[in-house]
Amino acid sequence: MIKLSTLVVAISLALTPQAFAEQVKSPSDKAVKLAKDTILIDTHIDVPYRIHEKWVDVTKATDGGDFDYPRAVKGGLNAPFMSIYIPAHLEFEGKGKSYQLANQMIDSMEAIAQRASEKFAIASSTADIEAQFEQGKLSIAMGMENGSPIEGKMENLQHFFDRGVRYITLAHSQSNHISDSSYDIRRKWKGLSPFGKKLITEMNNVGMLIDVSHISDDAFYQVMELSKTPVIASHSSLRKYTPGFERNMNDDMLLALKKNGGVIQINFGSSFVTSQAGSWYKDLKSTKEAVKKEGTKPGKDFDAAYRAKNPFPFASLEQVLDHIDHVVELIGIDYVGIGSDYDGVGDSLPIGLKDVASYPNLVQGLMDRGYSDADIKKILSENTLRVWKQAEAYAKKH
Repeated sequence: MIKLSTLVVAISLALTPQAFAEQVKSPSDKAVKLAKDTILIDTHIDVPYRIHEKWVDVTKATDGGDFDYPRAVKGGLNAPFMSIYIPAHLEFEGKGKSYQLANQMIDSMEAIAQRASEKFAIASSTADIEAQFEQGKLSIAMGMENGSPIEGKMENLQHFFDRGVRYITLAHSQSNHISDSSYDIRRKWKGLSPFGKKLITEMNNVGMLIDVSHISDDAFYQVMELSKTPVIASHSSLRKYTPGFERNMNDDMLLALKKNGGVIQINFGSSFVTSQAGSWYKDLKSTKEAVKKEGTKPGKDFDAAYRAKNPFPFASLEQVLDHIDHVVELIGIDYVGIGSDYDGVGDSLPIGLKDVASYPNLVQGLMDRGYSDADIKKILSENTLRVWKQAEAYAKKH
């Protein structure tokens, strides 16, 4: 008789890591039921830009991408924040293009809800989320990634709030007229701009959540000083596991987040989860630059060829769980949620968390680590709903 451990090793040697994970890790019926019976909020999914670039009907099964309706139902996802993502191009900033693109992507989300009204509904409040969950509909909430479409006009903040946007990521990969970016070595404002500081107050007053993902550390601490309501980090992970990666949050920032009452929603992208993945991207970039210096322009298949020779170090589900564990151990169960970045990080998603059908795997992992059903529900939605409700309550008084 072959020992089970010997059999597992034999199987693992015969399969790729991804196939092995899929073969041996399947969520229990309880994990699947918990995912489906709970409001499940993912605060960052990049469907709007995905279908803007290449239209597909996500109300039905799709061949590519990380999200479609059947997979969302399978995974228990019923309340995604669809990202109204605006690229951080200089030609967009302050020239009307950001404003136009944001409105077009909001239109596309409204079109989905109208065209498949038996499946989807726009959610602009926590009450909508809760009511549509009871109706068995998938709520489309919206967050704006990059505040560029505000274009320095407070009336645009109200415009986008009226159109259903409920959080704004102040900047993206370059500093803009609101805030410095963690990715931008030019620290134009040394944090927030004068307009950005005023914007924080107005966002509080209208009930728009402030998203501190992507902004510089200085900007983060200035938001902490100014905001009267809890903030979110809609798709960030931890610098503890990715030293030197400012896009993620360090322990001091987590402690400040707790004091503010906010929530960090953990990003699933491998480069956010492990430093090895980040190093792989740096090596790819340096290899490309070396080819350019030799006078050759890297072709469109360069990345694929590089990946074939240098396999990408995908993160694991366990490593994603490590990020959640650290937040809970440092600041408590009430300050962590999910912000996967599905459809936003390309082919870099962890083994076991490849698309929106995968949330039961995350739930099973949490169960295996001793999290109670009550704790898991906090991570899946209750923490995010709490901060959103606090923003709604503050706005009613102002």
